[in-house]
Amino acid sequence: MGFFPALPIMTSRVTLRPFTRGDVDAVFDYRSREEVALYLFDAPLSRDECALAIQQRISQTSWTEEGDKIVLAAELTETGALIGEVSLIWRSSEARQGEIGWIFHPDYHGRGYATEAARALFDLGFKGADLHRIFARCDARNDSSWRLMERLGMRREAHFREHALFKGGWDEEMVYAVLRREWLNDA
Repeated sequence: MGFFPALPIMTSRVTLRPFTRGDVDAVFDYRSREEVALYLFDAPLSRDECALAIQQRISQTSWTEEGDKIVLAAELTETGALIGEVSLIWRSSEARQGEIGWIFHPDYHGRGYATEAARALFDLGFKGADLHRIFARCDARNDSSWRLMERLGMRREAHFREHALFKGGWDEEMVYAVLRREWLNDA
């Protein structure tokens, strides 16, 4: 099953579009920050690391096999400012499952942009890709991320305590999910 979504995706305030080489400085502006990297697997990225990541993301706009990612730049429609990124990973063909994720510039937190972008990605996964279940994971200390999951109507399915070593300490991870029928009934 290949999935090749029509892009860009427009919401009332946010445009989700493929990354371009011109996005390096905007991505570096948030991915170089310690506060952004705190709960990510990556350390803060250098400009060269951002350029390499953008090069990979440019082609991550469709799925052809499990593990493929759709990673899109989130920009303000009104100004064109790149404010973050969202991702949808194809985790299981047989079980029709995907994993959603997001990273947003701290200057744009608390304004509903991540919620708006994530809703569009849920619609893409459930209506476009016909997924059965979409889940998300975050560090249990990342209050803003798991609260976003709850605002989106996702259900907490797990709280793994000290399940892995992460950046020199024990990690606690939350897992949230929503089923297709739940999302479509609420939409």
